[in-house]
Amino acid sequence: MILFKKILAISFTIILAACGTTEKEINIDKSVGKIYNNAVLALENRDWINSSRLFQEVERQHPYSRWATKAKLMTAYSQYQANNYTDTIITINRFIQLHPGNKDIDYAYYLKALSYYEQISDVSRDQTNTTRALQALQEVIRRFPDSNFARDAKLKLDLTRDHLAGKEMSVARYYQKQGNYLAAINRFKIVIDKYQTTTHAAESLHRLAECYLSIGLKEEALRVASILGHNYPSSNWYSDSYSLFKPKVSNVKEKSQTPLKRAWDWLF
Repeated sequence: MILFKKILAISFTIILAACGTTEKEINIDKSVGKIYNNAVLALENRDWINSSRLFQEVERQHPYSRWATKAKLMTAYSQYQANNYTDTIITINRFIQLHPGNKDIDYAYYLKALSYYEQISDVSRDQTNTTRALQALQEVIRRFPDSNFARDAKLKLDLTRDHLAGKEMSVARYYQKQGNYLAAINRFKIVIDKYQTTTHAAESLHRLAECYLSIGLKEEALRVASILGHNYPSSNWYSDSYSLFKPKVSNVKEKSQTPLKRAWDWLF
């Protein structure tokens, strides 16, 4: 909705020649204005390919006219709606380079971020576009912190971080299953260090405890289990971590000691 309202505002800000222009200039404006209006009509009819072509024609025929700058953004929007994200990014980068002080520059950066965001793929695939989406969203927030675009970017940024954390978890779990515990530990640590606010943080702590126990580092296993219990006491992952230690604890101790203290008694 933010995107749609903004593009409508852009599409209707072109005004025909004001007083004092020559007849030749008026004729040029009418000619390019007709192409522009046809492009807007195609946009309203969701004919994204045709609207993109017509907006590009505006820029091609009259690159220095008052219409051309707006047409660049409208071209990018049409390309975005057509799911042609690569061309959208190219068009936006050209707009940003040529018009860094334009009043719609915030929208340009936002549209660029969305183009990367829409290309985020399954965690089993390469996450280059996810990383680029993260960087582009952060740039929107940094440059335009008080805009509506920044508020939306913050929501998408959280989802993007969660996706990147999911990729690390996927790789780490694979290493763990293969018995490559040191490689798995390094990957789980990345989640804790870089993505600790994501939904994967609790599981990564539990998996770390499993890996440490697998290589005989009982003190490290207890340390991460303690962190898990402190930060996520109601998590199922904490229950799973406790079960790693619980079978080794006597019934007498279970009645009088905390879970982490019981685990400590077993380890030492």
